[in-house]
Amino acid sequence: MMHHDLPLKAISIQQPWSYLIVTGIKPVENRSWPTSFRGPVAIHAGLKFDRDARQDVIDNRHPVTGEPHLFVDGLPKDFMDMASGRMNSGIVGVAEIVDCVTHHPSDWFVGEYGFVIANARPVQFIPCKGALGLFDWRRQIEKEAA
Repeated sequence: MMHHDLPLKAISIQQPWSYLIVTGIKPVENRSWPTSFRGPVAIHAGLKFDRDARQDVIDNRHPVTGEPHLFVDGLPKDFMDMASGRMNSGIVGVAEIVDCVTHHPSDWFVGEYGFVIANARPVQFIPCKGALGLFDWRRQIEKEAA
C-alpha cells in the first residue's frame, strides 16, 4: 500500500513534539534552518524522543515554559504509544507548512526559525525510517523493502 493520498514530502520530528503538532496543539516547528517550502507535508515521528518533554505533557506542564498547561481531558489513548517510542520512526500525521518565520507570538516558538503549521491531523501509523530535511518518505519505504 503506497498511501498516495498523503503528501510526498515528510519532516521528521521527535516525539512528543510530533504528537503535539498532529493534534493541533503546537502551531510552529522550531528549526535551525529555513525553508522556502510551503504546502502539505507528512509528519514523521523520529526514532528518538524527548523524555523530559514527554513527562511534562503527562504532568500537564508546558514543555517550553514549564507553566501548568492542560493538554486534553486525559491524554488520547495512543499518546503513550506515540510518546513512549512504540510508534516512533514512522508517519503519524499530516499538516501544511504555511510560512517560515524568525519571530512568532506562540510560546512554542524557541527556534532560530519556525515552520508555521496549519491543518494538522493524525493518520494511522506508517512505519518508515526518517531522514534529514524534507524527504520523500515513500522512497524510504521502498529502500527498506529492497
